[in-house]
Amino acid sequence: MTMTDNDRRPGRGAGAGHAVNDRGRLAGYEARTRGPLDLLALATLWLVLVPVGDFGHAVTGIVTAFRVALSAVFGADIAIRSALAPRHLHYALTHPLALASVIFPPVRVIFSVRLIQSIFRRGQLARFLVAATTLVIDGAVIVYLLERHAPHSNIHTLGDALWWSFVTVTTVGYGDFYPVTTGGRITACFIMATGLLTLAVVTAQVASSFVAQGPRPATPAPPDEPASHEATLAELGQRLARIERLLTATHPGNPPGATEGD
Repeated sequence: MTMTDNDRRPGRGAGAGHAVNDRGRLAGYEARTRGPLDLLALATLWLVLVPVGDFGHAVTGIVTAFRVALSAVFGADIAIRSALAPRHLHYALTHPLALASVIFPPVRVIFSVRLIQSIFRRGQLARFLVAATTLVIDGAVIVYLLERHAPHSNIHTLGDALWWSFVTVTTVGYGDFYPVTTGGRITACFIMATGLLTLAVVTAQVASSFVAQGPRPATPAPPDEPASHEATLAELGQRLARIERLLTATHPGNPPGATEGD
């Protein structure tokens, strides 16, 4: 009786099974939490992109507390993922983006882009529109916070910023409101890109649905089908000729098809 390597090294097979189980739990955790965390990062872009001083001195403490709470959420996420991974420290070191998002919150913009990419697929129109709407609202809040006290600015209320954001994303552009700060203009570029992308996606989805509902062309016959019909007719002719010869041999005095009573 021979011994395998697993028999000579007790516990090795169990360790491998434990590692596979850890990977399964890690994959399950990531599948459950990636979407909600990416959506959280998307919905709080305005909180992490706008400098704390632009919120106003009266709410600086509140804004800082919310930022710390968000960092704690993303820090707990990377800690849980590292604990579920077979090699804890190696997993944390090989995911620098997750670590950077805890220390430097604006990095979470990449999570928002990842969310939009994941829903940029056929059949995900509703989710895409939700993400696009969230981006438009984010842009409105960011522009409001950057523009409300800027010199020569005409966006002084959140309502003005929302109106400007929706007018911009629909490519209408009345020109009654417009950003004057550098940050506001950069945000406006992203909102315009979001509007063009949304228009393209909606148009493609509508066109695809109309094409899917249209009548389907008749399926052409396979190229070998006529040959099979001809072969069948030829075979039938041979059988009829054989039957005729048999009838003639059985009744030599009667023509084929005549009966004895004739």
